[in-house]
Amino acid sequence: MDTPTARPWLAQYPDGVGADIEPGGWTSLVDLLDASFERHARREQLLFMGHALRYADVDAQSRAIGAWLQSLGLKPGTRVALMLPNVPQMVVSLAAVLRAGYVVVNVNPLYTPRELAHQLVDSGAEAIVILENFANTLAAVIEQTRVRHVLLTQLGDALPAVKRLLVNTVVRHVKKLVPPWTLPERTGHTLARWPQALKAGASLPWRSAAPRPDDLAFLQYTGGTTGVSKGAMLQHRHVLANIAQCESWFSPATRGHEDEQLTGVCALPLYHIFALTICFMLGARLGQRMLLVPNARDIPGTIKTLASVRFHLFPAVNTLYNALLDHPDIKQVDFSGLVISMGGGMAVQQATAQRWLALTGCPIVEGYGLSETSPVACANRVDVRDYTGTVGYPMPSTEIAIRDDDGHDVAIGESGEICIRGPQVMAGYWQRPDETALAMDAAGWFRSGDIGVMDARGQVRIVDRKKDMILVSGFNVYPTEIEQVVNLMPGVTDCAAVGMPDERTGEAVRLCIVRRDPQLTAEDVAAWCREQLTAYKRPKVIEFHATLPKTNVGKILRRELRDSPLQGS
Repeated sequence: MDTPTARPWLAQYPDGVGADIEPGGWTSLVDLLDASFERHARREQLLFMGHALRYADVDAQSRAIGAWLQSLGLKPGTRVALMLPNVPQMVVSLAAVLRAGYVVVNVNPLYTPRELAHQLVDSGAEAIVILENFANTLAAVIEQTRVRHVLLTQLGDALPAVKRLLVNTVVRHVKKLVPPWTLPERTGHTLARWPQALKAGASLPWRSAAPRPDDLAFLQYTGGTTGVSKGAMLQHRHVLANIAQCESWFSPATRGHEDEQLTGVCALPLYHIFALTICFMLGARLGQRMLLVPNARDIPGTIKTLASVRFHLFPAVNTLYNALLDHPDIKQVDFSGLVISMGGGMAVQQATAQRWLALTGCPIVEGYGLSETSPVACANRVDVRDYTGTVGYPMPSTEIAIRDDDGHDVAIGESGEICIRGPQVMAGYWQRPDETALAMDAAGWFRSGDIGVMDARGQVRIVDRKKDMILVSGFNVYPTEIEQVVNLMPGVTDCAAVGMPDERTGEAVRLCIVRRDPQLTAEDVAAWCREQLTAYKRPKVIEFHATLPKTNVGKILRRELRDSPLQGS
């Protein structure tokens, strides 16, 4: 690949944002967390269901859970899966796993057994911390995996005793959100509950880990060109770099607030790289308080949570912004403290941005990134109030090049693949050198698969995707995975999954099927997909075709299907 010789975007940086970042003096995320726990010990770190945990509380609890994990005999570098929603136990577990010297494998709690099995097997995870609501999913596949240690927690386990009992009772017996489950009890296997592990760990020996910058911190799973989900290897130095980049970039908006504790809303799931870096890691670095929203799909509940406290930082995807704006109760929320609204994961629509600015007085700062870039690679300036329709400028210490299929830079204003190089770019894909070679070159450039253009000032605009990936509410959906699942269904001869515009989620899945069995119905296919695919991957539209368009060598022409009108339209 060619190497750019200039960074025109630097001239557009706001005052106080440098061209390059400094490491900050930390060698690992453990160093950063230890420093934050010590410096901000008396501050509140988490707010959940009206109950606050201080930095000192999260410090002590993460040491206890970390000591409990170490007592299992897990070796340094062991992968530990976390299958938790936005509850305090997720934050404690993230800190515990890292501080104990292990690698975090974040898992979507809504995964089906098939999806969970792949991620656990591929990562080689030996332990898992899981909300009991999802234990039945784990029970269906655990014998296929290397998982030998299971730590179960309930929704209210981080709350005071009376409220904990009330919440857990309602979840289990009133709302009936805990399906029956049975996990095997074998020699060498562990099945424990959060309160007991917390209590036991507090009296166990604790060995603080000292990871090196190049040690693995996270396996963030994302889709692959083959439809197989693969783990982006994020080392400690990658995430540290992105924390420093984001701190510098957002500083013009937070300047002047140094003497007060800022509160950030965490409505995005912490297992997603956006919330993981911005809400948890950057928030801990700056001593912020995190308002945890356990289920952002519950819009009335989310609004009630937002109305309970004055907050300053709000990262979200376009889907959530829209849903909040459309709800009449949003006017009950106090936005007077809001200083940064961040948009990522999917394109922010102009109408959404304008409505949010009119309601809150705070513009949405749109950025761009991927799991592979820890995640932020580009962002708009935080002091610009007008909607730009772009994803802004490359972050400090980051290079963006727009290139053709041969790896050569295209002219300013011409479209090409967005390629990224910087200290936040991953080390590669876990145990997939073939996929790594396709995505990265020897010079450290990562091929994003997204098509964009760059103007003369260095501002980047996304125009299309090179891959056939479908972006649903900020989550990547890979057609090959859906097609592999549906092709296993009796009665299906062939199928193709493509994206279609959707007002609520940005894009949705459109599934085109050639039937072997003429009696096969869309309801049959939908039921099959419900068993095999988590909700955001399921097709919104299911169509039956006599044939699918293909090349002369038999490859399905997804773009032709994508451009064709919906049946019945």
